[in-house]
Amino acid sequence: MKALVFEKFGGPDVLHYQEIDAPEIGPDDVLVEMKAIGLNFADVYRRKGNYHLAGNPPYICGYEGAGIVKSVGTNVTEIKVGERIAFADVPYANAELVSVPVEKAIPLPDEISFETAASLLLQGLTAHYLTKDSYRVKNGDTVLVHAAAGGVGQLLVQIIKILGGTVIGLTSSEEKRQAALAVGADHMFLYSEDWEQQVQKVTNGKGADVVYESVGSTLMKSFEATRIGGTVVFFGMAGGDPVSVDPRMLMDTSKTLTGGDLWNVLTSHEERVIRSHELFGWIQEGKLNVSEPTVFPLSEGAKAHEYLESRKSTGKILLKP
Repeated sequence: MKALVFEKFGGPDVLHYQEIDAPEIGPDDVLVEMKAIGLNFADVYRRKGNYHLAGNPPYICGYEGAGIVKSVGTNVTEIKVGERIAFADVPYANAELVSVPVEKAIPLPDEISFETAASLLLQGLTAHYLTKDSYRVKNGDTVLVHAAAGGVGQLLVQIIKILGGTVIGLTSSEEKRQAALAVGADHMFLYSEDWEQQVQKVTNGKGADVVYESVGSTLMKSFEATRIGGTVVFFGMAGGDPVSVDPRMLMDTSKTLTGGDLWNVLTSHEERVIRSHELFGWIQEGKLNVSEPTVFPLSEGAKAHEYLESRKSTGKILLKP
């Protein structure tokens, strides 16, 4: 089979497309012929050597995708050859064939395309647990979303609206401001503006009930934009490490700081299926829209990595074998 591989850490130029051995499946695995593969910043970090990679070169990135089951292990009874499945956390996905543990295989409804599934799952499941577990968004909540035009951000905006919240979004450019408004944000401010004061203004001096903080370096400003008794959910640091938080400030303001990580939530096959199918249901009902992805052939994976790192994209980037 063909795969996108690299032997050493570095820039996009270390990636190349070559023939390698197909994976062998175990008794509890299924072999999937990939139709669409999601590209994420985690793949960039692994290519650079910032994230741990198991095994020896050639390394294969990729953890998210969708395809058709070509064969099943001897213990697998619930999935049949020819069925359509997707996954969010299976390694070595940048290849024509991927061995998928059956517990991580998510059945795809006929109405959900491979492209939609590969665009949705990792970021959609993240937005789902953030709004259902880290902080349960309620009807009438005012929610501040960092990086609201990004992949997780656009899904957060839409899910918060589904749950009855008002969305204040933050982003870095006028183009991205319009992208977030287009998916339902009620107010959008740029990072170059005095956004903490803008949030106070549109909330009549109260502040947001919850802030979804994915930038890191803006953590203390997020607290300034949060109401007394409100919550900051820290789930990323795309803009740099956060400063330490003084617990006395939390006590004095009755504010809560909580963190979130998807892998503490996706602990079973049942969790994967229930959460994914709620996302699929919202798409089928027309409540949740996934923006049109930018598609690269898997053979041009280096170009896809360059495009992702340029931060010019507002939607998902997919690779197709």
